[in-house]
Amino acid sequence: MSTDFKMSTRSTVERYSTALVDLSRSIHAEPELAFAEHRSAAKVSGLLEAEGFEVERGVAGLDTAFTATYGSGELVLGLCAEYDALPEVGHACGHNVIAAAATGAALALREVADALGITVRVIGTPAEEVGGGKVLLLERGVFDGVALSMMVHPAPYEAIAARSLALADLEVRYTGKPSHAAAAPHRGVNAGDALTVAQVAIGLARQHLEPGQMVSGIVTKGGAAPNIIPASTSAVFDLRADDLDSLRRLEQRIDDCFHAGALATGCSYEVVRVSPPYAELTPDQWLAEAYRRAAVELGRRPLSPEEELREKIGSTDMGNITRALPAIHPTIAIDCGDAVNHQHEFATACASASADRAVLDGALALAWTTIAAATDDRQRERLLGAVAGAS
Repeated sequence: MSTDFKMSTRSTVERYSTALVDLSRSIHAEPELAFAEHRSAAKVSGLLEAEGFEVERGVAGLDTAFTATYGSGELVLGLCAEYDALPEVGHACGHNVIAAAATGAALALREVADALGITVRVIGTPAEEVGGGKVLLLERGVFDGVALSMMVHPAPYEAIAARSLALADLEVRYTGKPSHAAAAPHRGVNAGDALTVAQVAIGLARQHLEPGQMVSGIVTKGGAAPNIIPASTSAVFDLRADDLDSLRRLEQRIDDCFHAGALATGCSYEVVRVSPPYAELTPDQWLAEAYRRAAVELGRRPLSPEEELREKIGSTDMGNITRALPAIHPTIAIDCGDAVNHQHEFATACASASADRAVLDGALALAWTTIAAATDDRQRERLLGAVAGAS
């Protein structure tokens, strides 16, 4: 029976291949930043609505979030569609591929939803690069009742159950007092110096960070003119760690560095959380192995579990989803030469024949993983039991 389902989904993906590739290319051509993905969200939700999905836009109070639902089976699948881009480098993380693959999987599973006893739900998740869209959707109940959740992310390599890093996005803001930099510097309180002290403290702290911890940052405001003592400065830092517990310890250490800048210069300071904390990925092992079998059957060559441990895939708010319910976040390889995510060259590769193939293979792998779970009595019971326990 599962073979029939797989043949049906393959046929559907092939039938919609042009529409899915066009969707991916169209999103890629018009990159939009976090919480402003109006055209991208409309393209994905519009296609699904035209194909019979019940669409609700602006869910959870987020203008560019949506759900698109088909079927009424008790086993609810949540396919996450990301579509935000990066400043300056556009779709250098390939979220256009993610959105199109999720759409393809949904269309394929629509054909067999009743027979499988599933409900197919595409969840349009804005602001993954910054802002934590999935965390907000999770906290506001959009994932309630979802038994399993999946997405597939383009990368230079194929990883099925790799772990990501926990992440905190923090902005530090210093406030001092302006003055003439030559005539009366002693009357000023230098917020630029405060930021410099903090950066030096962070740089020196790096030698002593725990394994897996790292800090990166940029200055977002350094002053207005060189002849004015800077009265206000700011910087944004990404703090990463192997898990949330380690991340909390790192945050305390970096806050001490921020405090040092203020103490040394007489400035006041505040720390603002730019995004909710991203948890590390904890993929469901059974779903991951089912996806691995599907990927191999499609002719793809995923890394071994041992090789996956050596790869870093940055951070994602999908980690929070994997901690709340059975979920996976595999990566799918595209031909990108020596490029890696967040480079111009990777953005170019995300609108290539290889990326087009990743859309179609990713859609099928997600669909086949769902079929495997829905037709395995033990796993179906496990997934439904997790939903019942959460409620």
